[in-house]
Amino acid sequence: MPKSSATLTIRNVPLRVVRNLKSIAKRRHRSMEQEVRDLLEEYVGERAAVLRQIEGSWESQSRRPSAAEVEKWILASKR
Repeated sequence: MPKSSATLTIRNVPLRVVRNLKSIAKRRHRSMEQEVRDLLEEYVGERAAVLRQIEGSWESQSRRPSAAEVEKWILASKR
């Protein structure tokens, strides 16, 4: 485990989610743990990239967007 990592415990994960994660991981020839790490990193990385784009566009706007507007943009980027 890299020095800049931490342990994360997630409780009460629905069985169907666990089964699906195991199935995806098996198809990709990796552990479920690695699959979850990759999914989390991908999600957080995408969100950070969208937030950087939004912040960059703030310079050209006359007002800052509301939290609700930002959340809509983030959700729209996932479609």
